[in-house]
Amino acid sequence: MVEKRLIIGISGASGAPIAVALLKALQSMPVQTHLVVTKGGEMTLSQECGMNLEDASKLADVTYDNSNIGAALASGTFTACGMVVAPASMKTVAGIHSGYSDNLLLRAADVVLKEGRKLILVPRESPLSQIHLRNLLDLSQMGVRILPPMLSYYSSPQTIEDMTNHMVGKILDQLGYAPETFIRWEGMK
Repeated sequence: MVEKRLIIGISGASGAPIAVALLKALQSMPVQTHLVVTKGGEMTLSQECGMNLEDASKLADVTYDNSNIGAALASGTFTACGMVVAPASMKTVAGIHSGYSDNLLLRAADVVLKEGRKLILVPRESPLSQIHLRNLLDLSQMGVRILPPMLSYYSSPQTIEDMTNHMVGKILDQLGYAPETFIRWEGMK
């Protein structure tokens, strides 16, 4: 049986540790990861994680050049169970919203949308302008899952890594791969 393929996009917003933790978590799951990183994403990986594109590529099964608009990800015939963009900059959100596919990450998201596959965005911006909110609302109405990295205190996080891993658990839960360690709200006791 062929592994499911999942596209991971990293764009240039704060939150690169979420993408790195997601890629690491996916290594132990029956998913083949296909990574595409924008130039801004590369800068954020460097600043927030001390990693370059080569380092991040080691965490994925396949990595693509974001300028290669003719790569496999650019076609609907490339079967994937979905795509996660983490973090998703507002520039990337706007590009996905408008169908402005001038790089491979945007084209891959456009293909995922047109093929009716699962698209999950982890938008990073604060505060959100009316433009950001409108773009996110429109995308949500198109079926895109919007998962901003909100802090959750019910899991009693002790470290930033605990909060990052909880967010990764929420992303994986949307894909049907929540780890056993994922802490769910159990209600008031």
